[in-house]
Amino acid sequence: MGGVTGIRTDERASERRARVGLTWLAEPGDAVLGREIERVGPVGVLERISAQDPDLPGRRNYAVRLPRADIDACLEAVDSCGGRVVIPGDGEWPTQLDDLGPARPIALFVRGHDLRLAAVRSVAVVGARAATAYGVTVAADLAAALADAGWAVVSGGAYGVDAAAHRGALSASGPTVAVLACGLDVVYPRGHASLLEQVATAGTLISELPPGMHPTRSRFLQRNRMIAALTRGTVVVEAAMRSGALNTAGHAAELGRPVLGVPGPVTSAASAGVHRLFRETGAQVVVDAAQVIEALGLIGELAPEPSVPRRVTDGLDPVALRVFDALPARRPLPLSEVAVAAGLDPVLVGGALSRLGVLGLVISGDRGWQLAHR
Repeated sequence: MGGVTGIRTDERASERRARVGLTWLAEPGDAVLGREIERVGPVGVLERISAQDPDLPGRRNYAVRLPRADIDACLEAVDSCGGRVVIPGDGEWPTQLDDLGPARPIALFVRGHDLRLAAVRSVAVVGARAATAYGVTVAADLAAALADAGWAVVSGGAYGVDAAAHRGALSASGPTVAVLACGLDVVYPRGHASLLEQVATAGTLISELPPGMHPTRSRFLQRNRMIAALTRGTVVVEAAMRSGALNTAGHAAELGRPVLGVPGPVTSAASAGVHRLFRETGAQVVVDAAQVIEALGLIGELAPEPSVPRRVTDGLDPVALRVFDALPARRPLPLSEVAVAAGLDPVLVGGALSRLGVLGLVISGDRGWQLAHR
């Protein structure tokens, strides 16, 4: 048995090294390479790239980066920044990422708490970088309430809504996950050095890019597919018509994950993209954490019915309500005039006035009936 375990351990170590090497050679979301990995395994694919196999699709693109693919140096860099490598089949691997098929990450570079535990009950909170004060406040409050309810808040670590979501979760001492479009050792945006350090300490930082890699537009877009796949659903707090948050929502919809949105002012360009989601995709409207949990949680996790301010007339029968509406507030009317104003038989009006008097809604005097002062 010991020999078998040793062989499996060696095979696992070889696969881990090969996957680390492949993250240097391929861009995130490379489904062509992903299909080859599924077919012959990561070790076999890396060997074919190294041998310049003419039958390997895209071999020249991968070969360009071969001189830089120093696996040992990469592993040392991961270790030096306090990270670790997580690959499919590891206990920490979130199996929901497998829904991406051949476009799933080749490997993940992780820093912080256990990723799979955080992702079990998680929700993406995303939105505009150029967020308004409204968007920042809503995102922070929403994330804090979700974290307080035991949900991990996943976002992209960017300015605006992303940052507000992370900070909201941290303020509630809840778990939060930042999915990066760069290596773990690259601080982006630079202004978020402190925030990302807090996330790494209290939550989790993840990337499918090896250390030293910097963000690009295409990497941001591919990062969004990870955010969508990692979570049970995506909440778009604020998004203009061309916002990257809509890209995340699109990935979520393709994966069959619920897409939720927070409505904003109709005059705000920062909410135009969210309103478009409602109109064109049927995204669900949510206004608080309870409604998000109802949409994404277990059966029975229902949002409370919204409280409606009570009126003094709530519960009145139709006749009493007509009589109440017919009474003036400032001067009394005799019963006969109340009947005329209400358009009802005086006998019915007399009974209604009695009931209203018992409720303290009307008062009577020598000159007739009027509304009680409230």
